[in-house]
Amino acid sequence: MLCMGCVWMANLLNHFADAVARHADRTAIVEGNGREVTFREVQKRAQQLASKWSRKGLCHGDRVLLAMPVNADLYASLAALWSLGVTVVLPEPAMGLAGLRHAARTTRPKAFCASGYFALLRFVVPELLRLPLLRPGQGQGEPSIVDVQDSDVALISFTSGTTGQAKAIPRSHAFLMAQHDAIAPLLDSDAAERDLVAFPVFTLINLATGRTTILPNWKMTKLDRLSPEQLAGWVSKQQVTRLLIPPSLCEKLAQCKDTGQLHTVFTGGGPVFPDLTRRLLEQSGLDVVCVYGSTEAEPIAHLNAREISDGDHRDMAAGRGLLVGRPVSHIKLRIRDDEVQVAGDHVNDGYLDPAHSKENKIKDGSNIWHRTGDAGHLDERGRLWLLGRLGSDVKTPTRRIFPFAVEIAAHQWPGMTNSALMSLNGSPVLCVEGDADNLSNWNRLAQEFGVAKVTHVKKIPMDKRHRSKIDRVELAHLLGY
Repeated sequence: MLCMGCVWMANLLNHFADAVARHADRTAIVEGNGREVTFREVQKRAQQLASKWSRKGLCHGDRVLLAMPVNADLYASLAALWSLGVTVVLPEPAMGLAGLRHAARTTRPKAFCASGYFALLRFVVPELLRLPLLRPGQGQGEPSIVDVQDSDVALISFTSGTTGQAKAIPRSHAFLMAQHDAIAPLLDSDAAERDLVAFPVFTLINLATGRTTILPNWKMTKLDRLSPEQLAGWVSKQQVTRLLIPPSLCEKLAQCKDTGQLHTVFTGGGPVFPDLTRRLLEQSGLDVVCVYGSTEAEPIAHLNAREISDGDHRDMAAGRGLLVGRPVSHIKLRIRDDEVQVAGDHVNDGYLDPAHSKENKIKDGSNIWHRTGDAGHLDERGRLWLLGRLGSDVKTPTRRIFPFAVEIAAHQWPGMTNSALMSLNGSPVLCVEGDADNLSNWNRLAQEFGVAKVTHVKKIPMDKRHRSKIDRVELAHLLGY
């Protein structure tokens, strides 16, 4: 790839070139089946695929829909397509076939790149039936050299769609480089870390940094089926030193007895409750870094759990919301009408559909502010506290109750497993999951927050992406609303 003179992710290619030069025979990726792939092999694989696919008639700016297992071939395929000047379309995996169809209809790709059983989807998804199929395989010869510009669109990905229609987000090569610059300092380490990564963007960062990535040996769409024993076994077997996982997996981690050389956990993708971070700190002695961001802006803020004071814990228990830390240095952040709004080079400045941009972007001079849809406030130390999603707050004749003000506190109540503040028939109701013997106590505690009714449910539904956010639409449906 590098010797072909192609440009992969603009300056990020230079980082990867340095990583290959310095760590050619170091393991870049350990796949879920245990197969180890070196940096040199990732580079060679990308060269082979670029050579093969350059003869398929792909042109600079063409869109290719990509659906593959998360393995080394996925990242080599991304590099190969980017080196040809192609825009890669990544559907939202948690949406299944519906997400694949939505991605195809929204972006109108020129080809479908797939491997394994994903390639068979071409015959069951009408939007893919007539598209040429690109499959990984051996290639020979030199691909055409394409001058990829920073402004060229590298990726089109999608929001999760949990709070509305999944929105297509174009990401330029310059944007990906800015995202790298914002995330890389957070992951910086002088040690030879072995990161178990559940978020694909962090694998890209590691490839450009020369750090080993361990991929999950479980399906990310089946997180509820993963046992603590399986998680601990993979961590120990692969001598993992750091985890980059969603809060739902942190809950399983807290149940693990032996995690070998593991010393640090980076977690995000959903609220990280203070009782969870306390358990990880006290029981496992791990460092825990909570990262707040969104699909459009990752990261926004981060917090080392050891910096959470007793006073902060009391404030969260009293209804102040969820502390997520200081905004990262690469971002501008403001609060307008209770909403967290951000701007910066690694903040997406628009969507593929201009209507979505009109709804979620605010142009203010030279800044384009992204409306996160999250309610929050800054404290006297400049730290960000979240209150939950705008629109999920409950209005009463005397007050406005934000979900995190109650849910973060409720997580610390005896016998509580999970909770969700809902507006049912115009009144605040706290749906709770846990030991129903505590119901009378929960009712008493909820009244202190202005919530007069508590309803016990067997299981609160969670989002399909990370199993870490409450699916309020599904919960309302289960409750008959």
